[in-house]
Amino acid sequence: TPATMGIDMKAGGRVNNNGRTAPVSENPYIRLLVKLYRFMARRVECQFNKVVLKRLFMSKMNRPPLSLSKLAKLMAGKDGQVAVMVGTVTDDVRMLDTPQGLKVCALRFTEGARNRILKNLSLIHI
Repeated sequence: TPATMGIDMKAGGRVNNNGRTAPVSENPYIRLLVKLYRFMARRVECQFNKVVLKRLFMSKMNRPPLSLSKLAKLMAGKDGQVAVMVGTVTDDVRMLDTPQGLKVCALRFTEGARNRILKNLSLIHI
């Protein structure tokens, strides 16, 4: 009988499309970055651009801050490379000395983190 029949699930079940496709933020600078990275993700065969675009769509809760000490630990032994952070870089008062030559690109820096990075002859890209 039709009442007892179930649905035929193909391998993998049903397709679930519920990820964000645009940022909810009204910030014009984030919107411009989304336009740029949407173009780059489409035209350049590089996974990096797709990841950055996905993270630009995320809410503020899902873009937690990264402390300067954690950033220094992650960038240890990676001289000459740029650390890209889709979020905020915060200062860490527990870290006594900031490493030399740190190159960081982030959406936002706290005032203390910006001062400490620039004081040690490091670069900031916003």
